[in-house]
Amino acid sequence: MSEHRKETRKKLMTFTPVYDSNQRLLLGYVGDLTLLGVMVIGEKSLEINKEVMLIIEFPDNLSDVIATHVTIPARVAWCRHDENPQYFNIGFEFTKITPQHTKIFQAILERYQFRQDI
Repeated sequence: MSEHRKETRKKLMTFTPVYDSNQRLLLGYVGDLTLLGVMVIGEKSLEINKEVMLIIEFPDNLSDVIATHVTIPARVAWCRHDENPQYFNIGFEFTKITPQHTKIFQAILERYQFRQDI
């Protein structure tokens, strides 16, 4: 897979769990997020190209966004060991993004991303 990204990944400063809604299973926690996908840090490997329905639970104190969670279809784009071999970094590509998803993700990124002063 190419290392070139369409969007810059943003690391979040908040504890954000991600679930597989079909299996009602915690997959891990958001490592970084873009408007096109999410990287999850979890304890189990996932099959590449597997289609999943993700539930991402965001903090409930977003004044400009009503939703505290997003349910969004995605596919596993890649999966590899983290620097800590106990964990896996799992890259998900969102497969159907609505305008509401975009609004929520933009609000999350504006509020919670790490800011780097250059």
